[in-house]
Amino acid sequence: MVVTAQLERHQNSVHMVPEAGHKGAPTMQEINTVADAWRNLPATDLDATTLAKSRIVGHLSAGEAHHFDMMRTRVLQQMRRNGWRRLAITSPTAGCGKSTVAVNLALSLRRQAELRSVLLDCDLRRPSLARMLGIADDMDLGGCLRGDHDFAARARRIGSTLAISASKDPALDAGEVFGGRYLPRALAAIEDGLAPDVMIFDTPPILLTHDMMSFASHVDCVLLVAGAEMTSVKEIDLCERELAAQTNVMGVVFNKCRHIGDGYGYDTYD
Repeated sequence: MVVTAQLERHQNSVHMVPEAGHKGAPTMQEINTVADAWRNLPATDLDATTLAKSRIVGHLSAGEAHHFDMMRTRVLQQMRRNGWRRLAITSPTAGCGKSTVAVNLALSLRRQAELRSVLLDCDLRRPSLARMLGIADDMDLGGCLRGDHDFAARARRIGSTLAISASKDPALDAGEVFGGRYLPRALAAIEDGLAPDVMIFDTPPILLTHDMMSFASHVDCVLLVAGAEMTSVKEIDLCERELAAQTNVMGVVFNKCRHIGDGYGYDTYD
């Protein structure tokens, strides 16, 4: 099993990202519009063999999925208690397993009836979610965040309650995308169109690039994934301090990360 330690709760006094969309109960027309938006997303199926190779178990209802179901429960409790919607998952360095945690948590959330989730691969320099899930479709999240594409045209629906968007190719202008003026509008448009209960962002490692610190102010909270026997206490403390200045640090997940896959790494980060 990948996850080896439970979520630790932290309290910070950082403002929340203002919620997009409705204030108060939505009208029936608005409910129908959102339902149509979900139905119109292109659907894709996941291959069990590919998921197993990527160490993805969150779609299961037993076995190792239990650990992610426990994480799901605690994450939802904290997010609902605080009125949070946007959750970023990051790590101090490469190889800690943040993407694996993000996918497994998203698939665990998908098994919650009537709970809609969106999973975005915001690690634009090293996108991995499409490969991990075996999705070969023409997704381009970077283009959506730049304003080049409509999100609905570049996203895929898994089942009826999980939407995902990723990229197959690295984005050389990731820093500009995260620092650009269109980014908050793009995120708000996704919220307005799909009204998700939870948005999960797989984000870049904190200590290898400035991208995560540019993105942190756009989320309500963050989970820090640390690699057992590879992440130092000093690195965890440094990342928590940096993140706490911009958003709410929900906790730390300790992850074994015994294998990250051939050909995957962050050695080309500037």
